[in-house]
Amino acid sequence: MLPNLTLVIQGLAFFAVAWVVMKFGWPHIMAAIEERQQKIAEGLAAADRSQKDLAQAQDRANEALKEARAKANEIIEQAHQRANQMIDQAKNDAIAEATRQKALAQAEIDASANRAKEDLRKQVSLLAVTGAEKLLRREIDANAHKALLDELAAEI
Repeated sequence: MLPNLTLVIQGLAFFAVAWVVMKFGWPHIMAAIEERQQKIAEGLAAADRSQKDLAQAQDRANEALKEARAKANEIIEQAHQRANQMIDQAKNDAIAEATRQKALAQAEIDASANRAKEDLRKQVSLLAVTGAEKLLRREIDANAHKALLDELAAEI
């Protein structure tokens, strides 16, 4: 066989196969490549959206955390204020109770002093009557001279 003829037949066969592949196979291959490119582009876009969503979610979480910390600090501050109020109230109650107890004790002391003074007056009036009786050597009627004895006791 002639080498040139073989080369021409091989060239024609190559072009025939290339034409058949370009006519019938190439559109399917290009469609598959374009579909794959589209899926890759969609995947990249979804990844970008996911990253943006993640960043936004992290921002929202950080904001919620800041709000929670602020609220917790506010609650703690309110608790401290309430504790201080309770302490102040307890102090005031204790002071009021001490004042009341002191007033009761003072009233009891005053009442005891008045009773003691009254007892002393009675004893002094009895001593005065007894002394006067001994001086006069006669009995003084305490009932008859009650007004005089009361006046004497009041002066003492």
